[in-house]
Amino acid sequence: MDLNSYTTSAKYYDEAYSAKSDLVDLPFYVDLAKKIGGPVLEMGCGTGRVLLPIARAGIEIHGLDSSMAMLKILRNQVQHESGEVQNRIAVHEGDMRQFRGKQKYKLITIPFRPMQHMYTVADQASALKTAAFHLQDDGILAFDVFSPNFQLIESGVGEEKLELEWPSQPGRTVRRYFRKESVDKINQTFSATFIYRTYEREICVSEETEPLKMSYYTYPQLKALFQLADLQTIEEYGSFKKTPLNNEAKEMIFLLKKTM
Repeated sequence: MDLNSYTTSAKYYDEAYSAKSDLVDLPFYVDLAKKIGGPVLEMGCGTGRVLLPIARAGIEIHGLDSSMAMLKILRNQVQHESGEVQNRIAVHEGDMRQFRGKQKYKLITIPFRPMQHMYTVADQASALKTAAFHLQDDGILAFDVFSPNFQLIESGVGEEKLELEWPSQPGRTVRRYFRKESVDKINQTFSATFIYRTYEREICVSEETEPLKMSYYTYPQLKALFQLADLQTIEEYGSFKKTPLNNEAKEMIFLLKKTM
């Protein structure tokens, strides 16, 4: 991934996702970190949406990301935390497919779908091997991807849809639109564009765009990837409320450990 990726989305990321009412993963990951304890490594930490609450909960956590724009915002936010919280945080700039640090971790998380920005089997396996490499012998890896709705994935190409909106400045509103550009069923990816429009009294005064590409997984495919990375499942869920992973599931959430 490009180290300069997400330069536009980074500016809007925290405000956008604080406005997303159906984003309910945070309690799951914070509770898991409290249960397992630190140190924690979060791969694909972004601006710290999940990382910072875990640090505030008293747990040592390290973040890894390849986006310089995202990490710049995270580092700025860390500076506004108390000294105790700052001392629990370390930030690493690097590619999750290749990163090799010196520390081992009780818990490694890949929250909010960074695995869906791995587009080839080689990259997907490499990311999981990075996690396995950094796990303590009894450590746990936790991550989530969406359970694919194939009808939804293949529909709406070329259509522009309003996804989120939030107040920016007094009298200004930002709206994020999503336009799917293409679907690659062979490689199980889709390409899209995020469109950020700022409105002042319902008049559009600025527009910024950023491309998006995501992969999607089937359950057997993930199981094969786990074997490639010498990982085995210990728990799996279909939602962050820990409901079964079945035909109704909208998420695929896994807890894994190293194969001994």
